[in-house]
Amino acid sequence: MSSTQAKDESEEIQPPQRPPSPPPHTTFAVRGVHVPNFSAFKPRDYRIPGAQAMNHVAWNCDGKKLAAVGVDKITRVWQPEKSMDARAAQMFSGGHSDEVDYVSWNPTHPELFCTSSQKDRRIVFWDARQSRNIQSISLKASPVFTTYSPDGKSLIFASTMNQLYCMNYGKDKEDGKEQWRMSDQEVVLGSTAIFNHAGDGVVNSHHEQYTLRVMDFPSMITRESPAAHVGGCKALALDPRGRYFASGGFDSIVNLFDPLDWICARTITSCEHSINALSFSHDGEYLAIASAGTYIDICATETGVPLHRIPTLAPAPTVTWHPSKFVLAYCGQTKPREGGPPPANFVSLFGLIE
Repeated sequence: MSSTQAKDESEEIQPPQRPPSPPPHTTFAVRGVHVPNFSAFKPRDYRIPGAQAMNHVAWNCDGKKLAAVGVDKITRVWQPEKSMDARAAQMFSGGHSDEVDYVSWNPTHPELFCTSSQKDRRIVFWDARQSRNIQSISLKASPVFTTYSPDGKSLIFASTMNQLYCMNYGKDKEDGKEQWRMSDQEVVLGSTAIFNHAGDGVVNSHHEQYTLRVMDFPSMITRESPAAHVGGCKALALDPRGRYFASGGFDSIVNLFDPLDWICARTITSCEHSINALSFSHDGEYLAIASAGTYIDICATETGVPLHRIPTLAPAPTVTWHPSKFVLAYCGQTKPREGGPPPANFVSLFGLIE
């Protein structure tokens, strides 16, 4: 690596600027919160063989399994407490004929998950106890992402045409088999969405609109349209406590809304790049922010103060907290450099998993 490249990289991941001191009653000390020593941890990067980029990672509901999907059409599932070696991953293949973009775990069952592909226009449902998929659904639209309802009986996906569709799990007839089927609910505009904790509401956003849309579910009637981001919103996350709703946009800003009145409680401006993904820790105290920069920021939810910046091998398209531990998972692919090594695909953990 040349000295110029080293200088450029060091400049790119400088610590974020700290905002003004927050009110004393919101601080960790006053509230009796013990903050993990994030600076004591180093990222553990696990390289995936081949030139196949990793697109998405997700924890299952009990945190014992981590799934990753990518260009090679294979879903890899690890048990991180045992090993994250590439050979230790359980492989699921044959469900897709092209690259896999997204993986979502059913929130009510630790073995059930689904994968989606824009190019082959399929959502495939899996049981991690079986090698073959349990259901494959061909679609007219190209699914970009998927998200389950809290009861695991509904699934929303967005298409490349920025339309939101819904699927339901159940029987057509009384003596029929339970399966996933397309819903006859109205298709609405949106590029990403998330359910509330009760499952009777959905918040969606659009890459090209500056507002969020708060809707009833399943009617999809809009109740609120709070202004959010200049240039569009890319990422959404809901505090496990239900206290805050986070949105991140192309403007590199993260907004924290109070979901009772949909007023923006605070704004986080520590990032210098557009936001790719957001994730709250299991206790809601910390927000992880993945952006187009080669770092992930961890910020305090109640104050917006940046606590730690994790250097990454490349910009992470996704980031997700473990459901019960202070452990982050993310993935990505390094860019090729002239005269340098070929691109490297990686899945990374940050924090103590044992």
